[in-house]
This record gives sequence, structure tokens and C-alpha cells, in this order.
Amino acid sequence: MSSAHYLTKTETIEIQGVNDLVICSLLDRQQFYDPKGAAERLGICSASWSLFGMLWPSSIRLASAIALRPVDPNEKILEIGCGLALASLVAHRRGANITASDRHPKAKLFLEKNLALNNLPKLPFRHGQWGEHAVPSLEDTGAALLSQKYNLIVGSDLLYEPDMPKALGRFVNLHAADQAEVWIVDPNRGYRPAFNRKMDSLGFALSSDEVLSESEPTEEKYRGRLLVYKRS
Repeated sequence: MSSAHYLTKTETIEIQGVNDLVICSLLDRQQFYDPKGAAERLGICSASWSLFGMLWPSSIRLASAIALRPVDPNEKILEIGCGLALASLVAHRRGANITASDRHPKAKLFLEKNLALNNLPKLPFRHGQWGEHAVPSLEDTGAALLSQKYNLIVGSDLLYEPDMPKALGRFVNLHAADQAEVWIVDPNRGYRPAFNRKMDSLGFALSSDEVLSESEPTEEKYRGRLLVYKRS
């Protein structure tokens, strides 16, 4: 995908358990294009505009975990803060019922491009954003607002600011079914204990805290955790 205002690249991503995925992403973190101010109104500054379009190590770990989860056609899954939605693409390819969501106005465009690159059918996308923000307009989001509740909510590298644990916890609670499971891949940014406390206060018990690291010497060094919470 090309634009006169930002540059992209295409690469093949290998996830064990599914066919390789071809992913279009932003060329680097210097890309920016917000001529109508939509991203700014959604709380996205110029310095962070490009972050949605990067292929982050934690998103690959989440996608790898999703690739191993048995598919239940009755289970409704939501990926929050999806960015390039790698986990959603993996789940979708395996036949799972998943919806991707993000607050970035370009996330839906990149999702549609990557679905086409991989010959995959349409995948539901909703605008989803946590924190104290005014209700956005459809003109800014380009997608309907997230409104349903889900049996499984997943996300990666979402706890990157001090206010994220409380805001993310409230958002998860808003969209989780009465009996729900939550998977969060966190690259040890330091806000995990606060998020654990917030989730516990909402009735989500931490059922698994798996340490993630590279398994091969040739892989990029990675340290993080797959956090699994359950509410029943």
C-alpha cells in the first residue's frame, strides 16, 4: 500500500500453526499523515501516530498464542488496541469469530489491505478507545463504535503509560461477558502489578502468568509475560 504522504513495507511473518502471513506495515516510526486532524481529535499526537503501524514483538507473541488456542465457533473474541491486528488475522485464518478494534483512524485501512494480501474474507472492525475522551464522530473513526460484549478479550503491549492499568481495566470490564477470559501480552513495562490489582477489583482472577522469551538463539531478544485472567 502506498500513499503520497507516508511510506509502507511488506514482509512475510511466520506464526507456527498457521500459514505464513503477508503484512503491510509503516516503513518506520517517522511516518505521519493527519491532514484533517482526525488522529489528534482521537487523542493521537504526531509523535505516536505511527505506532499503530509497527509490527511489535509482543503482537507476534500474542498471535503465536492465539494460533494454539482451540477454535470454538460460539466464542466471541475481541482484540483491543489491535494496531496491525496480527492476532486477529491469525484467529480469522483459523476460523475463529474475532473482531479487531483500535482507536487509530488508519487501523481499519491497514486491516483491509492485509486481509486482501492474504486472500482472507472480511473481518469485523470497530473503533475502540479507553481513557477520558469525548465520543468520537464516525467521520474521524471511519468505523462504528465498539458496543458488544465478548467471551475472550486479547491485546498486546497496552500497559505503556501510568494511567493505562485503570483505563484499560475499565474498558475490558465494559466489553467482557459475564463469564469471560482476558489475554494480555506485556513486555515488562512496569505497570503489570497495578493492572493485576485493577482486574482483581473487577472480578477477574489472574489464572496464569506465563514468562515469554525467545526460544531460538537467532530470534530477537524478548522478555515478557502472557497474562490470563478469568471471570466466572
